[in-house]
Amino acid sequence: MQRMKRLAAAIFLFGGFFATTSASAENYPSRPIRLLHGFAAGGAADTLSRIIADGLSKKLGQPIIVEAKPGAGGNIAADAIAKAAADGYTIGLVTGAHAISAATYKSLAYQPAESFEMISTLVYYALVIAVRSDYPAKSLGELVAMAKQKPGALSFGSVGFGSTHHLAGELLNAAAGVEIVHVPYRGDSQSVTALLGGEVPVIVGTPVLLASQIQGGAIRGLAVTSPARTALLPDVPTVQEAGIKGYDVRTWAGLLAPKGTPPGIIAALNAATLDALKDPDLKQRLETAVGGEVRGSSPEEMKTLIETEISKWIGVVERAKIPKI
Repeated sequence: MQRMKRLAAAIFLFGGFFATTSASAENYPSRPIRLLHGFAAGGAADTLSRIIADGLSKKLGQPIIVEAKPGAGGNIAADAIAKAAADGYTIGLVTGAHAISAATYKSLAYQPAESFEMISTLVYYALVIAVRSDYPAKSLGELVAMAKQKPGALSFGSVGFGSTHHLAGELLNAAAGVEIVHVPYRGDSQSVTALLGGEVPVIVGTPVLLASQIQGGAIRGLAVTSPARTALLPDVPTVQEAGIKGYDVRTWAGLLAPKGTPPGIIAALNAATLDALKDPDLKQRLETAVGGEVRGSSPEEMKTLIETEISKWIGVVERAKIPKI
């Protein structure tokens, strides 16, 4: 008898949970949604956030308010997302740096894969290694030669410690056998300003932010980090073309929500995202924003991507002997 009572209670509770979850998903969203990201205003993450927020707002019928929480390679924003109410009204845009943090930090206040419900990937894109146009190195090969002559004398700027930009530079150090010192900045725009102002001789940045400066002659693109050249910068060779075989760094951006967000809400957000990505205008805006390729996913596929990336970057950090912070 007691067993039957416990079974009935369990069924009742499960039914109540299912009904509540279904109801919350059915009425969702009924108010504005916050979309957080962890990088400076004006950078690639900020631009992507605003484009997808516009598309999601049209699909969901509610405003999507973009909020930047820059710092610590995106970790400040990720922590805020992880600790937000799991009700679908706080979501986040993360980049490849989200997985890298598991490899570069001794400890995090959250787990990059387990503290979130994944929604969908959005876009994949390469990075570009660049110098000021008047810099002596005219190619990546010449830069590597200069770095070998004076180990530790050159530096490169990035959007911050633990970013894909940072690890792309560290991987170049390991692959080319050089020591170019990393200098973190709070976003792409600040690193470009630092390059133009002579604070650093080299930066790793996003092609879209550097394209106009490269085309205008202020900055020289030495190499892109993907195996193939990018459509945005067709005249800039790849790192592999410079003789560093097997070098391949591409980052990505995707949406996620706090752990425990109801499945029905995650399904609604995933459907709205995939639907928005089908819009030709939005797709073009996203691809133009980073010089990349739009690619949506299921929540499960995005989680697998993050887990795979974590494993990859742990290996890179260990091989390059990058100290954790």
